[in-house]
Amino acid sequence: MAASMRTAVCCSTSGCGFGAMASVATDLMTSRQSSLWLHRNNLGASGVAAWKQSHYLLCKGVEGGKKHHLKGATEFRTSLRPGLKVAAKVSDVDLVTTTPLESPEEELAQMSDVVDLATTSSPELVDMSVTPTPLETPEELSQATLIWRAVKLPIYSVALVPLTVGGAVASLQSGNFHWGRYWLLLGSSVLVVAWLNLSNDVYDAGTGVDKHKRESVVNMTGSREGVLRVAYLFLLAGFCGLVRVALEVGDIRVTALLTAAIACGYVYQCPPFRLSYKGLGEPLCFVAFGPLATTAFYLAQASKLGALPVTQTIIGASIIVGITTSLILFCSHFHQIESDLAVGKMSPLVRLGTEKGAKVVQAAVVTLYSLIVGLSLCKVLPLSCTLFSVLTLPIGILVMRFISENHKNKSLIFMAKYYCVRLHVAICAALVFGLLTGRSVPAPNFW
Repeated sequence: MAASMRTAVCCSTSGCGFGAMASVATDLMTSRQSSLWLHRNNLGASGVAAWKQSHYLLCKGVEGGKKHHLKGATEFRTSLRPGLKVAAKVSDVDLVTTTPLESPEEELAQMSDVVDLATTSSPELVDMSVTPTPLETPEELSQATLIWRAVKLPIYSVALVPLTVGGAVASLQSGNFHWGRYWLLLGSSVLVVAWLNLSNDVYDAGTGVDKHKRESVVNMTGSREGVLRVAYLFLLAGFCGLVRVALEVGDIRVTALLTAAIACGYVYQCPPFRLSYKGLGEPLCFVAFGPLATTAFYLAQASKLGALPVTQTIIGASIIVGITTSLILFCSHFHQIESDLAVGKMSPLVRLGTEKGAKVVQAAVVTLYSLIVGLSLCKVLPLSCTLFSVLTLPIGILVMRFISENHKNKSLIFMAKYYCVRLHVAICAALVFGLLTGRSVPAPNFW
């Protein structure tokens, strides 16, 4: 096969005909093995462009082919044809064989040579105004970057936000706020979230969805059992801290709500349930961090004089927290669609696709701000919550625009969840400042 490659190069330099190039070159990438190799190594349109800064239409062909990799060779070849025809035309190459190469790596190497010829032979025909962002390869990730991604420090905001918002509502409606409880609850919540992250790595390693995820703690340490033991030690320590506060408050509702929130986390990822694989991760996330945890942390700020009632204000605030938290989880799937699909994990984005997923994000952000305004107009939240939320609009617009423009770019869309974390924290800060500076509005009690 190397000989045929040399023949192709010789033909290109001698100016031989190229009429058969389109059909012949497409055959180089028709095998299902090649398609899966592309999928497993994240070499889509951005990957090819990162190698050679090649012809843009060829990149589009590879991207289109990648989308059909589960449907067989015919669709894959069809998707590649437009780009390869252009590559053939501008490179003046005639390949003399259609025999499949022995390995996908050789096929991709030959494809790379074709792209090189296309780019160097007629540079004026190459659209250099469109340069896909190079895909980040494992070799480009430093150890510090891997550790940072494994720790997932920004994600721990999901422990901070429900606690802080719940405490702010308690301060608004009763004037109570206990710093000692706040810090103990914060530390305990961080431990519970650490359990979620570590055990998620363990169980995803078991299904193979994180097989090529270098920042997975399991892949970094090489020990599923060790990571799982540490995860459940974190859960035990965190739960003990939460129960201690609940006993101090003397309100069984605190224990019940926090236990239910942890149970949502368990059925989300742990066998035999693994409801996240059935597309139920976002609803569970909404309930756990929104109505359950935020309300529990609000109740935990009660004084010894009596328990706090569950009001419209805490319910409204908890719904907002639930939406922003679920948005983080939803956007974390954009760059994992293919790996999720390969193991049967039917996340919402696997079902919807990235284009519809981007529209869902836009709808969620618009709903979020509309809800804050509506709750303020209904006097469920202080008007100051809306005023402070207006200051976060640039972040909300950034989230919608970034995802709308990059939902197909796996090398960039990875950052979507971190933009959502910014929105999550910004909305939390707006609610907290609004609640602390607003006036309490009498509301009927629910529980």
